[in-house]
Amino acid sequence: MREPVDLRHQRIVAAVEGRGTARVSDLAAELRVSVVTVRRDVEELARSGRLRRGHGVVHSTRPEPHGPVPHAPAQHLPDSGGSGTDAPAADGDTVAVVVPERHSYLYETLHGARTVLAEAGLRIALHIAPQTPGAERPLAERALAAGARGLLLAPRWRTPAVEEADYGWLAALEVPAVLMERRPRAGSALHALDSVCSDHWYGAHLAVEHLVALGHRRIVFATRDDSPTARSLRAAFTEIAGDHPLVEEWAWALSSPGVGKDGPYTAHETADVPALLRKLGATAAVLHSDVDALMVAQQLAANGVRVPEDCSVVAYDDVLAGLGTIPLTAVAPPKAEVGRVAAELLSQRLKGGHGAGSPVRRVQLLPSLTVRGSTRQPIAP
Repeated sequence: MREPVDLRHQRIVAAVEGRGTARVSDLAAELRVSVVTVRRDVEELARSGRLRRGHGVVHSTRPEPHGPVPHAPAQHLPDSGGSGTDAPAADGDTVAVVVPERHSYLYETLHGARTVLAEAGLRIALHIAPQTPGAERPLAERALAAGARGLLLAPRWRTPAVEEADYGWLAALEVPAVLMERRPRAGSALHALDSVCSDHWYGAHLAVEHLVALGHRRIVFATRDDSPTARSLRAAFTEIAGDHPLVEEWAWALSSPGVGKDGPYTAHETADVPALLRKLGATAAVLHSDVDALMVAQQLAANGVRVPEDCSVVAYDDVLAGLGTIPLTAVAPPKAEVGRVAAELLSQRLKGGHGAGSPVRRVQLLPSLTVRGSTRQPIAP
């Protein structure tokens, strides 16, 4: 199914604002569309003042508080290193930020960190990690070799095994580091590493309570299987729905078509979400992420299922949820605030010296719920 133009525009803006500048060819590769399509999109966004065009590149129109922040294009070759910021800052006050490619959610988190670090006199060196296991380590090592004094990291960690494989080298870092939207396993080697996360259990709680209060008793939950957030949400939905006295029936499935077909999942866990809704007789669905929620809403409409009259839909992330034909009710993790708090923790570590005796902080910030037009009371049968 072709991606809506408004959705593609939003993804382009998020990617460019996260880096400051991006190449048209990189954006085309990330969005999996032609360069001609991206050029046409960029022209339209430039006319509306949301971006600024250059020769083969696109610039953000966001004002920088203390001068431009370095940027790096996403790299797609696993052995490329994935960074465009190898040179150290002139004064050595550089902080490396390592985030996954194609991740507009974490680019918003980066916005929150930028102002804090700039006000602390720290230069950002942004490194975009390709979608291969262990891609963050060589980027971090290159950043440290180039003079970075600290690290802000959001490893992709597609599976628990990939996560645990990173524990050793992260625990051995000799500079301050803060994890963003990542919570290492309790008792692990990284348990005592500073981290700032959204409280995804509370986000799941907001979604369930909103639907139950409207009168929904049968709910389908769907999450992606390729992120720590998805795994946290699955655990939260399982606990909350299983214990809730007013939830009569519920089921969980993977939200992206074709994902997990070869993994350790049952048939209904890899079922098409609209089909699972029909099978369960569910009147509501909560889906992570926004793109998957928007796609399911489109599938429902194409099959004559009205949103919200026949099925209420709640998205989780709220990066793009409000842009659908029917704007989606959504849980919004405090993305920019996660970046801001993480940058403050790192700045404090750098001022006080690494290992200066201050306690490790594991901060959780509460998401919020924005109610839009995709949820309502179920119609009585």
